[in-house]
Amino acid sequence: MSKRPLNVGLVGGGRGAFIVHPHQRAIHFDGTRRVVAGALFPDPKIALEEAAQWPYPIKGYGSYDEMIGAQAQLPAEQRLDYILIVTPNFVHFDPAMKALNAGIPVFCEKPLTVSLAEANTLVKTVREKKIPFGLAHTYLGHWTTRFSRYLVRSGLLGEVRWVDAYYLQGWLATKTEDTGNQQAVWRVDPKKAGGSGCGGDIGTHALMQLRYVTGLEVTEVSANLEIYVKGRPIDDHFTAYCHLSNGGRALVRASQVSIGHLNDLGLEVCGTKGTLRWRQEDPEVVTISLLGQPDRVYYRGAVTPGDGFLPKDIPAALMAEPTIPSGHGEAFHDAFARLHRCFEDDVRKYQAGQPFECDGSRYATVVDGQVGMAFLDTCIQSSKDKGAWKAMPSLP
Repeated sequence: MSKRPLNVGLVGGGRGAFIVHPHQRAIHFDGTRRVVAGALFPDPKIALEEAAQWPYPIKGYGSYDEMIGAQAQLPAEQRLDYILIVTPNFVHFDPAMKALNAGIPVFCEKPLTVSLAEANTLVKTVREKKIPFGLAHTYLGHWTTRFSRYLVRSGLLGEVRWVDAYYLQGWLATKTEDTGNQQAVWRVDPKKAGGSGCGGDIGTHALMQLRYVTGLEVTEVSANLEIYVKGRPIDDHFTAYCHLSNGGRALVRASQVSIGHLNDLGLEVCGTKGTLRWRQEDPEVVTISLLGQPDRVYYRGAVTPGDGFLPKDIPAALMAEPTIPSGHGEAFHDAFARLHRCFEDDVRKYQAGQPFECDGSRYATVVDGQVGMAFLDTCIQSSKDKGAWKAMPSLP
């Protein structure tokens, strides 16, 4: 396969957008990918101005339609190898569909769409066209998340009884949207964010951590979507009690009004043999508690197979993943980089006509996005029915 750096085009990211910057740094992390173009804003004039002011030279387009449409006329080495969608939720579906129909792989911010119907259409299109599609659930990129997945799925903690998956913030504890904060404005607008504000924005991350680490699915929910700041049209606090596919139970909870919490995503998995705890604000560490024993604390890059708890045959690929020695902290940008690195592998195979498998083990997929939208829909229905138990739908 050619090792020409992959060309990446941005959809969104202008006028003070936050999430584009960790993404673009991660894209350049390995020297094998680069941002070369962008349709950075809905207004064509502003989009071109933003591209001209980008920190390094990129080709600016007035719209993503123009950017996607221009690719067929370019020499092969100048075409986009994938696009990155970093727009508000309501502008995920259309550029994703247009890119897929043009044969361009897509890496998209979460949640996947603003409706389950749109998510179903994307899944159908990806399956028909057999194109790589990644969903930017950032925290799957932490090595410790992957290590946690190995520990739980290997059965070292026994059968999973209980999971607490949470994501707590406090930045919307007042009407931040009234101060002109653009990150807040669209997140509390149901036309732009979808039917759930807090649940869609960060509750889906908590759900994804649960599913990715345990391999279990939510089968039923009893949910409450609450609004604590008067005047908001959608939830700023989200709680879902869940039945799991193995008969266990879980709590998926999220809050954007919990003062004192900054970006507090965490996971606790309680099994019949022990408990695993992980927090993204301390992302180098996984703590294991076993009955009658001192806690075992594992650090990224300092894991010893065959230590009395861990087996000797931990997969070599997992052990080789850390990029810097223990004690030199990986963090948010490294997690993004690991996702883009894994997505690059599948894009290169796709371009070479080789088989690839977006199986969800290295980054979240379009199907993970579909499950997230089904979860939100079911929680919204449950909350409207005063927390009544609702079954998750069968997905096409």
